[in-house]
Amino acid sequence: MNIELREKDDERIVFLVEDVNIPFINAIRRICLVEIPKLAIETVNIYKNDAKMFDEVLAHRLGLLPIKTDLDLFTMPSECDCEDHCSNCSVSFLLKEKGPKIVYSKDIKSNDPSIKPVYDTIPLVELHENEEIELEAIAELGLGSEHAKWQAATTCSYKFYPKITIDNQACYNCGVCIDQCPRKILQFDDEKQVTITDIEKCSLCKTCERKCSGNAITIDYEESKYIFTLESDGSLDPVTILKKACDILAEKSDNVINFVMNEEE
Repeated sequence: MNIELREKDDERIVFLVEDVNIPFINAIRRICLVEIPKLAIETVNIYKNDAKMFDEVLAHRLGLLPIKTDLDLFTMPSECDCEDHCSNCSVSFLLKEKGPKIVYSKDIKSNDPSIKPVYDTIPLVELHENEEIELEAIAELGLGSEHAKWQAATTCSYKFYPKITIDNQACYNCGVCIDQCPRKILQFDDEKQVTITDIEKCSLCKTCERKCSGNAITIDYEESKYIFTLESDGSLDPVTILKKACDILAEKSDNVINFVMNEEE
């Protein structure tokens, strides 16, 4: 397996992976989407709500807030020994505001300073004159397979690595393929021949191939080579999500091997 990094920041990672098959790369993608735990608000106790927004709608908005998550600090509720919520499996947020104002995600106060909403400027509710809101929200770990609010990866996808072949002998140099390419990755060089500027941006749509009257351009893909893209909602950085996904896949593989070996005995 060969891996080459293309992009990396706090919320996005793009890399090439070679010499793997589709079931393997798709397993990583699926685990990133639905099996990585993250914090999300699950329980909301509303003590006062004078706003025009229903309690259920407000609770739903709170549940979808991306929250900074440290997987080393918390355990899954199903694995915790407490009878209800505790500091090992949950974190509490308090919200108490009075209008007129727009209440933002930054107004929610956590009992753990390191655990807070990823973004400060997500609007939650508008309070008019003398309207008040007071509530407690409890966040806990969960999985994307249970609810989308626990989905740490907002986008996780892969595509075949493009392969573009240009037959300069058959090319009429008409420029139709350049004009029709939606990603604008084709251009004329100094010798008036069609060249590729960034092959990795090709979407494999084959528009240029269909529009070429001389059949001079062919769009294909390379076997066992993929461009993998992972974007996070900010609750976990993409590298952490990817590492956790690989650990989960390795654990699943070990479980299968151990099961087979025990059955043979």
